[in-house]
Amino acid sequence: MKKLLTLFIFWICSLAPSMAQSEGKPFQAHIVNKEYDVYMKINLYEENIEVPGQELYGPLHGFLGKNHNSFCWVITSAKVEGNMATISLINDYGSEDLTASLTLKNDSTYILKQMEGSTLKVPKNGKWQKLPKTLEFMLKK
Repeated sequence: MKKLLTLFIFWICSLAPSMAQSEGKPFQAHIVNKEYDVYMKINLYEENIEVPGQELYGPLHGFLGKNHNSFCWVITSAKVEGNMATISLINDYGSEDLTASLTLKNDSTYILKQMEGSTLKVPKNGKWQKLPKTLEFMLKK
């Protein structure tokens, strides 16, 4: 009986990401790009996400972060229209900013496209790595 209960709880937890999308909030997610080792934690409907270790920013719409690094681009504003959102980001130094679109391609794929402003750059091996203008993210499983 315990095994059955544990299995049921595991099954419910594994459905959590897809359940959030079925509630009509696809821009409330944790999405990843494994190729560039970056991720986004977003809630473009409410400002309720804090950057780990950088809580002084307070609640935000989300951020783009780099795994194994504290550097990030914070989302300062967001506007959702259907399956696309327009977001404004600034780097955590406050020295660069940009506007981008985030489009839901299907249930688990998002496309981030830089539109205006600075180029997204993240640290890699002590240097700055420019990210492509169009970047595909997958829903974290």
